[in-house]
Amino acid sequence: MNSLSRVVGALLLAAVALAGCSRHAAPPAHQALHKPTDAATAVKPNAAPAAAAERAVGMTEESESVADVAAGLSPIASAVAASTPAAAAAIPAKWAEGKNYNTLLPAEPTSVDPSKVEVVEVFWYGCAHCEHLDPALEEWRKKSKPAYVQFIRVPVMWNDRTRAHARLFYAIDALGKLETLHTAVFREIHVNGNNLADPDPAKTEQLQRDFLKANGVTAAQFDSVYRSFSVEGKLQHAEDLTRRYHATSVPLLVVNGKYTADAGTAGGEGELLQLVNDLAASERRH
Repeated sequence: MNSLSRVVGALLLAAVALAGCSRHAAPPAHQALHKPTDAATAVKPNAAPAAAAERAVGMTEESESVADVAAGLSPIASAVAASTPAAAAAIPAKWAEGKNYNTLLPAEPTSVDPSKVEVVEVFWYGCAHCEHLDPALEEWRKKSKPAYVQFIRVPVMWNDRTRAHARLFYAIDALGKLETLHTAVFREIHVNGNNLADPDPAKTEQLQRDFLKANGVTAAQFDSVYRSFSVEGKLQHAEDLTRRYHATSVPLLVVNGKYTADAGTAGGEGELLQLVNDLAASERRH
């Protein structure tokens, strides 16, 4: 090859290189002949996933944007993007950490599917504030709770009385009657004046047995769950969570084992539920 040929060849190579760097430049005419086995399609170990994917199918003419992937320009790049979690929403600036909500350190593990955000209410049936929050919380749970949020109730465990009410909660849960009887327990205690607990454990059991009987639970059903292994295990777990969540007052809402808030810190019941939605959105992974 003479000198003139070498110069022309070098100029052609430079033109090809420049065309490959520009997202909107037209590819050289010969580029359509590239195959996945060509040397030009080799993928470097540290190449970005989307770039690696497009080189693997011979798409060397330009890089892809998110819109390109969504448009289906590269099936492999689309699969890579689909497996990459999107960034979660930021917590709105109107909520101040340490004022409106607190961060649990360390964060506690959750009990829901990773695709869900867990929201826990730590409560006590004997608490007037819990009884007052319950209607708004039920409205949120049934009508406006985000679909990706999984709501769980955990009875607080401070002393014998809270433990007695926690046992009633888990007995009702085991009977599959929380939807119909959870609010009824609040009403029995705070409206009807029946505490459903007594310093004497035998009297507590009779009070709760009579309450459930009046609400359609047979003696056999009551006995099958009240001191069951399942209920005992859940009581132990609730005691552990009371400690881990630093639950010194109720009602307390815990978002994804990471944030805690109450109506007082949020500025009211409506504000609390909005805060919970915003904290949950910040924890969501698509």
